Amino acid sequence: MSDVVFSSQTVLALLPFYPLLSFLLLIAFGKRLSWHLAAALSVGAMALSALSSVIVINQLSAIPSALPPVITVHLWHWFELSLTGSAAAKSAAAQINISFYLDGLSAVMISVVTGIGLLIHIFAAAYMKDDENFTRFMAYMNLFIVAMLILVLADNLVLLYLGWEGVGLCSFLLIGFWYKEKANVLAARKAFIVTRIGDTAMAIGLFMLFKELGQLNINELNAAANVLWVAGDEAPYWIALLLLGGAVGKSAQLPLQTWLPDAMAGPTPVSALIHAATMVTAGVYLIARMNGIFLLAPEVMNYVAWLGAATLLLAGIAALAQSDIKRVLAYSTMSQIGYMMLALGAGAFSSGVFHLMTHAFFKALLFLTAGVIILALHHQQNLFKMGGLLKRLPVDPV
Repeated sequence: MSDVVFSSQTVLALLPFYPLLSFLLLIAFGKRLSWHLAAALSVGAMALSALSSVIVINQLSAIPSALPPVITVHLWHWFELSLTGSAAAKSAAAQINISFYLDGLSAVMISVVTGIGLLIHIFAAAYMKDDENFTRFMAYMNLFIVAMLILVLADNLVLLYLGWEGVGLCSFLLIGFWYKEKANVLAARKAFIVTRIGDTAMAIGLFMLFKELGQLNINELNAAANVLWVAGDEAPYWIALLLLGGAVGKSAQLPLQTWLPDAMAGPTPVSALIHAATMVTAGVYLIARMNGIFLLAPEVMNYVAWLGAATLLLAGIAALAQSDIKRVLAYSTMSQIGYMMLALGAGAFSSGVFHLMTHAFFKALLFLTAGVIILALHHQQNLFKMGGLLKRLPVDPV
């Protein structure tokens, strides 16, 4: 049993390492790498991460336990935070570590991030082959995966926030990848600024959590909150509301939804990665992970449900008025995330996360299919100028 656990910890620790190493090599050597070598590095790193995910999830499911199985790995100590006179009636240093925590929820997330991410990387390697900055593009894609894996595996909110800001940075770099066009730069700037509004609210919520509970370990926070507070207390209300602000910004829900349609300015593989496997799913994950806090704030749970319902309706109607094929899919994503938020607000956390997983598959396929059509039509994205695709894209008999 000890050998299995040690092996699991090793595999889990290495999970984000492969795309991180690929990112560093691609950035260091840049255009000196051929397309074949750059593609092999980036896609190969993703394949190793996807394989590691399969292995560690199998090891997680094989752990015999009456409680839900968990795998944890402590990499190193980061820093300490101390607070005197907290509501938890104690003064102690909170240990902030670089540690990963794998349970059922994070297992679903790493399977989506690495599995869907691998398929998108394979597509991206072919889609961006002729771009002069191909190596830089694939490096940013790898870094996006690293940030998302850190986000979903973090055992404390400081490390989670590091990954949270990491996906924000990568989205800025990738949306504005073709920076010589002003519209792309403006779209990247808009995404960065709008999501920072939500991120600021989330940061304030983290400060309040530490002030009230004196710690930032996610599992300990959820447990301590249920001991210290009861449903309807003022502190969990404001903390949950601030965390919701962060989730709304990242997942493009009302009223911070305006950045997502404009984010289609980036290359199509970027759109697929943002919508299916990384950025917009982060808000849903945050609420599901911090469910102990949200369940103590039933009014905020109602807000989550109503915001999700309003967004799914508004985005669905807005999609009817779009002519750009990628913007239609962007509004579709907003609508589908709205369904997830509605489920979370209703307390159906498992259903919301299940829809997150299924949405990742069909939304990635929709974007990659749109990419094939756009290439076949020489980068034409107007739906009303498309037609005759059967002749342009015939199905070859096998």
